[in-house]
Amino acid sequence: MACQKLQLITSLFSSEFEVSFNTILIGGADEPLYLPATTDGQCCRIFYRQDFISSALHEIAHWCLAGGRRRLLEDFGYWYQPDGRSVDQQAVFEAAETKPQALEWMFAVACGHTFRVSADNLDGLHDDGPSDIFRQGIVDQAKSWCNAEKLPPRAAVFLARLSEAFGSSSTCCDQHYQLAKIV
Repeated sequence: MACQKLQLITSLFSSEFEVSFNTILIGGADEPLYLPATTDGQCCRIFYRQDFISSALHEIAHWCLAGGRRRLLEDFGYWYQPDGRSVDQQAVFEAAETKPQALEWMFAVACGHTFRVSADNLDGLHDDGPSDIFRQGIVDQAKSWCNAEKLPPRAAVFLARLSEAFGSSSTCCDQHYQLAKIV
């Protein structure tokens, strides 16, 4: 089932964005990565980890949020501090990851996949995982997109495609986005 779901997600992404944004989604990578096209005829490539639905949705979320200039840069020009971040470094990471993870959650709801917050810092955390502030920020952002703030255009298109394909009509209902529902 997961393999079929991932194939459908990849197909939906391709049908919507391969021609219009010259971008393809590729699974099976050891690590997620975005590579812009560097030659004529080459597509921009979004690589997601192994064959994980969560990784695909997360990388799509980053792509949907990245502006035109960022989409010209490897990994959108973002820094990456490896596992083992300090408390201050983790706070910077969490601030940068609130919107992508909120969007990933919305995509997960649309395709019936469980969302898990990722602190991405197993060696650096000495508590029970992602901070409550980070988790609440993700909830608040998802609710904001449901209630007032418009979704970024590519995100809105992809969310609509996922919702249609997976038969999830109330994806933008804030009842889905409660702190108690975060795994």
